[in-house]
Amino acid sequence: MKERFRRLRWAISLSPIILTLFCGLTYALFDNQKDITRATVKVSATPESTESLTKWQGKDNGSQASVQEALSILRTLQPTRSEKIGFTYYAKQLFFFLFMNAPPSDPKPNKPLAEAVRLLEGAAKEKEPDAIFLLAEMNFFGNYTHPRNYKEAFRKYNHLASLNGNTSAQHMIGFMYATGIGDAVERDQAKALMYHTFAALGGNTQSQMTVAYRHHSGIGTPRNCNEAAFFYKLVADKAITFARTGPPGGQSLQKDSYRIADENGGVYGEGASVVSSGIYANKAGPNSDSHAAFDDVLEYLDLMSRKGDLKATFSLGRLHYEGSRTMKRNLRTARAYFGIVARKYWAKDGSVLTDDNQTARVASKAAGYLGRMALRGESMDQSFEKALVWFKRGLANGDALCQYQLGLMYLNGFGVRKDSLTAADYFKEAANQDFASAQTYLGQLFLDQGDISTAIRYFDLAARHGHIEAFYHLAEISNNGIGRERSCGVATAYYKLVAEKAESIHSAFDDANLAYDDGDHDTALILYMMAAEQGYEAAQANVAYILDGHHSLLRRHVLRNAALALIYWTRSAKQTNIDSMVKMGDYYLAGYGIEPDMEKAATCYQTAAETHHSAQALWNLGWIHENGIGLEQDFHLAKRFYDQALETNQEAYLPVKMKLQKDWSFSEWINNFLEDPHPYYHSTDDDDLVDSSSDPMPGGDDWIDDLDESIIESLIILGLAGALAFLVYYRQQRQNDYRRRQQEDQPVGQLPGQQQPHLPGQPQVPEQPQLPGQQPDNGFFPQPEDPNYGQWVAGH
Repeated sequence: MKERFRRLRWAISLSPIILTLFCGLTYALFDNQKDITRATVKVSATPESTESLTKWQGKDNGSQASVQEALSILRTLQPTRSEKIGFTYYAKQLFFFLFMNAPPSDPKPNKPLAEAVRLLEGAAKEKEPDAIFLLAEMNFFGNYTHPRNYKEAFRKYNHLASLNGNTSAQHMIGFMYATGIGDAVERDQAKALMYHTFAALGGNTQSQMTVAYRHHSGIGTPRNCNEAAFFYKLVADKAITFARTGPPGGQSLQKDSYRIADENGGVYGEGASVVSSGIYANKAGPNSDSHAAFDDVLEYLDLMSRKGDLKATFSLGRLHYEGSRTMKRNLRTARAYFGIVARKYWAKDGSVLTDDNQTARVASKAAGYLGRMALRGESMDQSFEKALVWFKRGLANGDALCQYQLGLMYLNGFGVRKDSLTAADYFKEAANQDFASAQTYLGQLFLDQGDISTAIRYFDLAARHGHIEAFYHLAEISNNGIGRERSCGVATAYYKLVAEKAESIHSAFDDANLAYDDGDHDTALILYMMAAEQGYEAAQANVAYILDGHHSLLRRHVLRNAALALIYWTRSAKQTNIDSMVKMGDYYLAGYGIEPDMEKAATCYQTAAETHHSAQALWNLGWIHENGIGLEQDFHLAKRFYDQALETNQEAYLPVKMKLQKDWSFSEWINNFLEDPHPYYHSTDDDDLVDSSSDPMPGGDDWIDDLDESIIESLIILGLAGALAFLVYYRQQRQNDYRRRQQEDQPVGQLPGQQQPHLPGQPQVPEQPQLPGQQPDNGFFPQPEDPNYGQWVAGH
């Protein structure tokens, strides 16, 4: 029975390893072509990138027929994307990391792909632009399961650009010269700017963004504000036109430009990065959910909604309506939640069901969203009548969204008579509640009347909320000097904000985020890098983070480029990313991708520390002052920076105290750490912790103490078991060494166990007399020649 239990215990302990290897082997057999079986990248799905495929569609010749036949074959090869997350994904990664580290071999295209490539190559020899463009895209992005070949892609793009001046090809050539990706060409910023300028003047939006950013930041050319403003205005005009199109109120601009490092607490991890420390930290009491994940928040809101909490129900509707980084918009679900809230306050005939003020306020907000969806035709047929009904219901309780939407309807005559004065009254009521869209429209009305100062005041108020229309009007006013002196710098900054608001017309952040989540870091790096060249700070930080190579052991070697990472850390730091500035200092200090330069490292740390937001920078400054690296050694100044690091972030307690109290013993360290009050860990009063009247957890928090005690007991048992195993191993090694020395000292021909004869002149060691009743000393364990040795091995 004991033996069976022992075998079962061993099987249970080995089951995770066996399952991991099995899942990894399964994915290795059926999914080892992941990098070349991605869905077609949508980065080229812009008006400019389809120039080659639309300009020559009218040709009716053999080469065009070959292109159409090749496209019909390629469409059958396009796989569907599925996010590979969870245990199986990580099991696969672990399996490849442990057992599949051989040099990769170039995958051979399958027969349908080879046939499509043959048709396209034949058409390309006939100088068919469509065929050249498709081959270039397939080699660069790996579209339609085609393996990547950056050098071949460069040749195709260069051929197409020389053939007809295709702006998409010129843009890609400029990108490859700027980054040197895939070692297809040597990095040359002058050539990069030249090709991007050609493409920008030809109307390519991506190159217009890139050229504007290069003139704005002085990359490959001296800084030129007027040139930057000119090219940024070209993109801003397109962005504002796109934002104004669509349903009433304009397009809903989705933000997809996120820093991937922020999801892990920042570049330096949770508590050490600026994004998760100091004034930006999510400090909370024991009953707060500020540390909860988004799925946990949704689960909590759903639970409270089921219990009848109207605020939670409305919050769920708003989350589904606006969407987020981890959840796409779901208008139908949002409408259902808003409807639940509205029905709690109004009957079908519009009569009020309750006099509760809180219910009235929440229902009015839900009515504003329901009317907006009816006005825009979101998840329902567009109906101005229904929209007007909902807006008037919410207007009775002073809802700002309803006031703004009614002003919009009267301004444009949607279902009502067109009346600018009535619209202005509604806009003003909503603007007084700090509603950004209403402030923007009210500013436009004052601007049309010539009241520049009042218009600017309303635009400034709306700009605080990041409204794209407000940014655009302020840019136009600053660029043309309306009501104030012309300011090229201010105009350029506002034009840049407007251009970056409309991500979908020139960037592919959505595809980049999905590729990174899928583990396809090659594709994610390319897409982030293209956005980084356009001046997006979040993309620059993402590129540097991927290329850094110090935060992941599973990162492939080709994605570790310290020199290129330093370039993008620098560009991100110039756009006020403090963690990127600290990273620059680390690179100069350690010589990553560049020769060590202690003075530049100290300058980077000093610049980041001046914001008083980075405890990491302050601690680094204290360290270099203490050791005199890059600066003159100054212990007093070092202590000052250490103290400032602790004041900025209480989580820096341990490293700061280790520097300031080097003469403490280990016991003193433990005692002082336990006795010293830390604001971060004791941010809540003790009375709040023991007050059972306000405790939402029945039975108190005793389960936490039990959990802590069980963890401590488990750690003690593991420590004792490890110590015992070490003692057994150490004693066994000592016995083996003793036997080895005996065999080496034993004369040739002497049998094992035979007593060594006494040699003449050698002192004789007297044997120890054995006491009466004492057993012979056979050691702690029986020897191999002992008859009891077999029973001892068997465990009897």
